Amino acid sequence: MTDQARPPVPPFTYETAVVKVRKAEDAWNSRNPEAVSLAYTVDSRWRNRSMFLKGRAEIVAFLTRKWEKELEYRLIKEIWAFADDRIAVRFAYEYHDAEGQWFRAYGNENWEFDADGLMAVRHASINDVAIAEHERLFHWPQGRRPDEHPGLGHLGL
Repeated sequence: MTDQARPPVPPFTYETAVVKVRKAEDAWNSRNPEAVSLAYTVDSRWRNRSMFLKGRAEIVAFLTRKWEKELEYRLIKEIWAFADDRIAVRFAYEYHDAEGQWFRAYGNENWEFDADGLMAVRHASINDVAIAEHERLFHWPQGRRPDEHPGLGHLGL
């Protein structure tokens, strides 16, 4: 795999940071580990919950395992703050496990980008809450969240 610029690139404005967040949401909702990994530097460093990952190969392996367990995964990200080459987001996603138990995961991420717009550092803190199926809020077909679907703020999350 080769590095390619991933616009928008730093320094971010509010508008370009919002675009960057939506592109990340769309990529993760594709549930394609290889495609998602291309948004990160070859040596990207992650802290995801209690796991520490380095590089695209570890990212692909992690995401493959994640989406094998987190079924019918749907994610919404929302910008929280930004500055120059950094963006902070909050997010929620819903999924169910193999036994059919639904969950909503809530979290925050801190991102740092290189000059080409590739994410070099990602710190994620995430909590899972078991929910009943009737409590689900994310009902669009698998894939990209439709533009008209409410975001986190509008859903009261």
